[in-house]
Amino acid sequence: MVNESIAIENARIVSCVPPAGGGALRGGAMGALRVIERGHVIVENGRIAAVGAGPAVTRAVSARIDARGRVLMPAAVDCHTHACWAGERWGEWEQKRAGASYLEILKAGGGILSTVSAVRAASRDALASQLAERLAEMRAVGTGAVEVKTGYGLDAATELKMLEAILAVRAVWPAPVVPTLLLGHALDSENPAQVADMCALLGRVAQRVPNAAVDAYCEEGAWNVAMCRTLFAKARQLGMPVRVHADQFNAIGALELALEFGARSVDHLEASTASGMAALAASTSIGVALPVCGFALDGRFADGRKLIDQGGALAVASNWNPGSAPSPSVQFAAALAAKHMRLTAAEAICSVTYNAACVLGLEGSTGSIGVGLRADLQLLAHRDERAYAHEVAGPGPDLTILGGELSVRVA
Repeated sequence: MVNESIAIENARIVSCVPPAGGGALRGGAMGALRVIERGHVIVENGRIAAVGAGPAVTRAVSARIDARGRVLMPAAVDCHTHACWAGERWGEWEQKRAGASYLEILKAGGGILSTVSAVRAASRDALASQLAERLAEMRAVGTGAVEVKTGYGLDAATELKMLEAILAVRAVWPAPVVPTLLLGHALDSENPAQVADMCALLGRVAQRVPNAAVDAYCEEGAWNVAMCRTLFAKARQLGMPVRVHADQFNAIGALELALEFGARSVDHLEASTASGMAALAASTSIGVALPVCGFALDGRFADGRKLIDQGGALAVASNWNPGSAPSPSVQFAAALAAKHMRLTAAEAICSVTYNAACVLGLEGSTGSIGVGLRADLQLLAHRDERAYAHEVAGPGPDLTILGGELSVRVA
């Protein structure tokens, strides 16, 4: 029950320490974790009521959990997903493994446009049901707060349907579900007024989701810089934050556009130039790496090591989607970041907890362990937090607590 009081005792409590001035952790600060050996956390009414060393002997609680020295850390925050979709594209993966290019698959009626067709045909309730099932998968591998994008509609009616599905799930899910309006994505060849339509839609929904970020995929063959600039100018007019899919395959000016608009985050970065990464590191924007794409597609990864070494802020996310990142696991993304982006375990943990929460504007409520924050926690099977950044294909945490709601895998 959410209103239960829970004591987790005898835990190795591991969490980032938010900076005094707020905002994301940057540079070397990403590598510093606060560790309490054999400590306790008290959960009351869905929030953290106490954190400290030793047992919680003075507190009367409904349930006590002996962590037996295992790591208690924040539930992961997945700050970039496309988890609201319909249909499946498993056959395309076999085509890719057989050597078919993305363009060949697209011309044959596959690729993102097949997902667009399936989403257009699905009802809002069907989209919501499938999204809830995927969130349950994510919870099982330790994820709490989740960002979910629209973007598979390409027309105003379907984008609005996706948004309504996301909001329906958000109303009942025990952890934050953050909608992002990905209104610039693939090109709709049948609608030359696509940019104008998306800007008009933004004006219609701004009051409904006033803090939602506006996103665009800026890439060759998708929305170009000029199209994204028009959308972002409308977002700025409405006071809405901007995020950008930038430099996944080509550096065409998307990163620079993002910085021009003071983007909350700049995501992908696999093809970013050295000067682009230096500019990102010097900005207030957070770089978001999506290493599952590199694992699944082409072996390319953002240079997260360079971004951190230059004093930048980095987050890592799953990018879960049916076409380029078929994984619900932020922990897997963190392990890929540690291996291919040369992050330390502490940096990897920071990138999928506190810094990821900053991308979503949630750092004041989740992503770390402190009194008054939401009780979004995971108890690992391990007694060393470095396992989180290096174990691959593990079973997930022994238990999660999301907003005070307990889910146990191992007694």
